[in-house]
Amino acid sequence: MEDSLLYDIALTQVPGIGPVQAKFLLEHFHSAQAVFKAGKKELSFIEGIGEVRAKAIKAFQDFDAALSEIAFCEKHQIQILTTNNPQYPQRLLHCYDAPTVLYYRGNAVLNNSKTISIIGTRLHTDYGKQITEQIIEALVPYNILVISGLAFGIDSIAHKAAIKQQLPTVGVLAHGLSTLYPPQHKQLAKEMLLNGGLLTEFGHNISPEKHNFPKRNRIVAGMSDATIVIETATKGGSMITAELAINYNRDLFAVPGRLTDAKSSGCLKLIQQNKAIVFTNTEQLL
Repeated sequence: MEDSLLYDIALTQVPGIGPVQAKFLLEHFHSAQAVFKAGKKELSFIEGIGEVRAKAIKAFQDFDAALSEIAFCEKHQIQILTTNNPQYPQRLLHCYDAPTVLYYRGNAVLNNSKTISIIGTRLHTDYGKQITEQIIEALVPYNILVISGLAFGIDSIAHKAAIKQQLPTVGVLAHGLSTLYPPQHKQLAKEMLLNGGLLTEFGHNISPEKHNFPKRNRIVAGMSDATIVIETATKGGSMITAELAINYNRDLFAVPGRLTDAKSSGCLKLIQQNKAIVFTNTEQLL
């Protein structure tokens, strides 16, 4: 098993090979090991690969980095989930850009019968906090897995409310598991590990760089049955996640706010454009 993991991880580290290209390769060759053993000519004919990427695969030698990743995960009780692992979030497999490998620390079942993402602005209002907590409290009888991005604002309110109500909650990270961003959420993350977990597609030494956050957002959208936008301006991470949820054919809900409230302008825009269902109560959501 470790041999196959080694090649799966190595494939994610080849320059120019992202989740979409990896998916084409794995569909054709059936294993990452077979990808590395294939000839350059055969590789170049695969959809989305071409000569440049084929050359990068053949030139790749840094298998020590993949071994280091496996060793780190073993030391810190981190599960390495490949797409053929039954514990891999099955909802993500319906997404064209599903991560090739996920790193997971926690005890929540990622394939819970019902999953929901709750997202919103970092600079929330009292109204946003109140609505988030009310929604979580109303979800308690249904044992729903609550997913968010462990950011300041609505994300952390959702995670904290889930912990308080003893609902499993998973934070999807934009970095590797050797660090935590924002660092102010270290205690929250520890509490989440008791009934939930931390999930990422990034190797342990990857820092929270700006371009990682939109990648993180697609996992938040893709592994959920529905996404609820609590508060957001018309631009920002929540709007990116909302668009991703729409692209993945997931249900999208938006909480309406006052016309004069900038924090609700994004929600109102999603409703106006018929992209989101107006969130009125949890019974409607269920």
